[in-house]
Amino acid sequence: MLLDIFYPTWCARSVYELDFEALYRKGFRGIIFDVDNTLVPHDAPADERARELFLRLHDIGFRCVLVSNNKEPRVKSFKEDVIYTDYVYKAGKPLKKGYLAAMERMGTDERTTLCIGDQIFTDTWGAGRVGIKTILTKPINPKEEIQIVLKRIPEKLVLYFFRKSGRKVPW
Repeated sequence: MLLDIFYPTWCARSVYELDFEALYRKGFRGIIFDVDNTLVPHDAPADERARELFLRLHDIGFRCVLVSNNKEPRVKSFKEDVIYTDYVYKAGKPLKKGYLAAMERMGTDERTTLCIGDQIFTDTWGAGRVGIKTILTKPINPKEEIQIVLKRIPEKLVLYFFRKSGRKVPW
């Protein structure tokens, strides 16, 4: 179907509810993360929950890269707070370049890399274009910038057909 290119591999209510040990057992070794509204509310600094997540991922054995369309100061400061990760700023999502750069930095490929984000038309579609499995999360905070609010309208249509195809969205 035409909309399949926008469908995530899996959906989760929150990145903080995922079973990362199970994902590691499935063969994933690298995780690409969106930052805003995936890990923390838009423009918020890293919180204790995010710092603990990246420590846990490091202990499991994952390599991680933050891939964001934001400017460097935003992404770099978040990376410095969570440690054990790298970053790509001004990634141009959904273009392939940010995802390819992240895999190169992690030493992974599309079979061993996972992308987690809250937006279909940047995170899910972009990673899918490279062949990376994706997890779409519910946005943390419903208050968003206007350009994102406008993207949420067609996202609802994609999610409608995603559900209609028998797949589950936990929100």
